[in-house]
Amino acid sequence: MPETTVVVVGGGASGLSAAAALKRKGIDVVVLERDPEIGGTWSRRYDRLHLHTVRGFSGLAHYRIPRRYPVYLSRDQFVEYLREYADHFGLQVMTDCQARRIAKDCDGSSWQTTTVGGATWRSKAVVVASGQYREAIPPRWPGAESFAGELSHSADYHRPAPYAGKRVLVVGAGNSGAEIATDVAEHGASFTALSIRTAPPIVPRDPFGMPVQRTGIMLSVLPPRIADRLGRLTARIVLGDLTAYNVPRPQWGPFSARRVPVIDVGLVAAVKQGIVRIRPALERLTGSNAIFADGSSEPFDAVIAATGFRSGLENLIAADDVLNETGDPIAESGSPTTVPGLYFMGFTHSLRGHLFEANRASRRLAKNVGSYLSHQGN
Repeated sequence: MPETTVVVVGGGASGLSAAAALKRKGIDVVVLERDPEIGGTWSRRYDRLHLHTVRGFSGLAHYRIPRRYPVYLSRDQFVEYLREYADHFGLQVMTDCQARRIAKDCDGSSWQTTTVGGATWRSKAVVVASGQYREAIPPRWPGAESFAGELSHSADYHRPAPYAGKRVLVVGAGNSGAEIATDVAEHGASFTALSIRTAPPIVPRDPFGMPVQRTGIMLSVLPPRIADRLGRLTARIVLGDLTAYNVPRPQWGPFSARRVPVIDVGLVAAVKQGIVRIRPALERLTGSNAIFADGSSEPFDAVIAATGFRSGLENLIAADDVLNETGDPIAESGSPTTVPGLYFMGFTHSLRGHLFEANRASRRLAKNVGSYLSHQGN
């Protein structure tokens, strides 16, 4: 049974940042990554993808993103940075190694992480950084089984070419849904609609020339209701009154709800140009039609479900009282949990940016794990 001091489950941005912070503190660490290569999860995402956060606030712990990269990195550029990051710290990343079960051993003195391949790693501590988007949530609309068109999840979307000349419905107005709808509309779909059930706030990426991430960092020190009000005012000034284009008023505020808004990188222009049409919630599908909440019906050749993801942690971790009712960690990223030696990384919903939070949480993690190991006599 291979052994190390700390096992990090997941070699994405949060996992690599955690491992680097631990190694810098002199702690032996091994990263178990399910993809065949570092950055695999990012490289499988759609071609259009760029970071919504700026280079200066998106670097991981103890190694900033080099200035040779642009302000907003593309998908492939960020993958390149992740690989450079792992090389810079000489991280031991076991690729093509998916964790199947994490549990304390029989005497409770250490952790055992069993992989799909059958190997079991023993460690003094485990850091779970498997990601918020580990499992796609499949659509469950009535009539989906009889729909004659193409029905897919946004996780399987890569590029717009297969949708040229088709009538496309994207369901779900998160950041992925908004970008995918814009992508297919700008690249030849004959008709594109975006179905919205719960209207999100839409914010400009660079209001008044300042990255919205900077705005989020500054407003996060204010009471949430005031921050939400200022955010709404900024969006209204920059983007205009979107209800004139059938976009519903947002049903929640990002600071009060602690949820990431839709960051506009083309959707608003596409809606104003009429190449993306807004539709109400999708209720059901028939052989060729989508039936919406207002009773209207339209034919579509393809439906892309941007219906979100889940962590799947309840099937991975054999430990009580560490997950909430939605299956996400209760403890703050990088902080101790109710089970000694178990930590989480990368599950923070933040308006300051996921990567910004990963950097900060990694440093917190290294201190907490170092303290825990010292009390264990290591």
